[in-house]
Amino acid sequence: MKTGFTRREGLGLMGAAMGVAAAPALAAAPKPGFQTTIDFKDPKWNRDTFARLDGDLDTSKEKCGWIKGTAYGVRENERVRPLFKVEGFSFTRLKKLEDGSYRKMLREVVFYRDLKTGEIMKRWLNPYTNEKVPVVPIANDPFNFTISEFAPEPPSYGGLNKDKPPRQPLLLDWSEDGEGNILLNTAIDLFYPNALVPEKWVRESSGPMNRVSEYFTYFMKRADVVNPRLTHIPHVGSWSRITPWLPWMLMGQAPGHISYVCNYGSEPKGEKGLSPDVVAAARAMDEKWLHAPTEDYGPSYSSLENYARFQKPAPVPEGWTPPQPPAAIKR
Repeated sequence: MKTGFTRREGLGLMGAAMGVAAAPALAAAPKPGFQTTIDFKDPKWNRDTFARLDGDLDTSKEKCGWIKGTAYGVRENERVRPLFKVEGFSFTRLKKLEDGSYRKMLREVVFYRDLKTGEIMKRWLNPYTNEKVPVVPIANDPFNFTISEFAPEPPSYGGLNKDKPPRQPLLLDWSEDGEGNILLNTAIDLFYPNALVPEKWVRESSGPMNRVSEYFTYFMKRADVVNPRLTHIPHVGSWSRITPWLPWMLMGQAPGHISYVCNYGSEPKGEKGLSPDVVAAARAMDEKWLHAPTEDYGPSYSSLENYARFQKPAPVPEGWTPPQPPAAIKR
């Protein structure tokens, strides 16, 4: 009597039967130490997934990230003006805390390139003042914060920012595009006292308060998010920052601001995947910039606070006044 099974189907059943018989002898696959089942409304899934983006849950590893883009000058009554290119990188290490949270420990450095030549600049001709000024790269060591199942507090910038909103569960702005990709949007809007006090930093300070906003969009593969073998989720994204004139531009309290428009992503090759001249410039500053911190220390400052810590006020020429935007066009 014919069974109706083809040879291929018969072999399949045999394989299945052998698998069932052998199953008791096989050790169950260990569960990952983090959540992989996608649940946008679960604070712990948000915590673990965001930590896998911003770092590597294998705490023996460093996560390298890169950033590239352009900084623009924004003033009234004129077009937005590209000022210089931006390129840099960071190295991050995570530390697992007893409550399941992760402490993110980061060093980052960013350089500015000439728009035409692409060379890393040491001096820059400010088109608003027609003055050549020394360029000061971003060099933040450290910039640490905790990734927990609760929304993080805004950075304190060494105690200058005292804003402490009520504690809320960490529920980030995730979405799917229907093509196998997941998107994440994050944002922070700050208004806090300026470390560059105008009375002391006449040419560097934008005023008594800093207004800074940053917006990130992460793009990642859904398959990577649910993969229990990936302790870091590869990604690319877009980053924008609205910030006062950079202190080294020597604009004082001139009307206007800087707008960064950049791309970013994780770099699996680490140092070898970064631009050689950027690596060389960072190494010339200190070898430490090519490695993540191994211990948690602080406080964490932004580039504005670090400028106040490590730079000196520029001389104020007699009769100097901050540059002003053009007068409004009358129609």
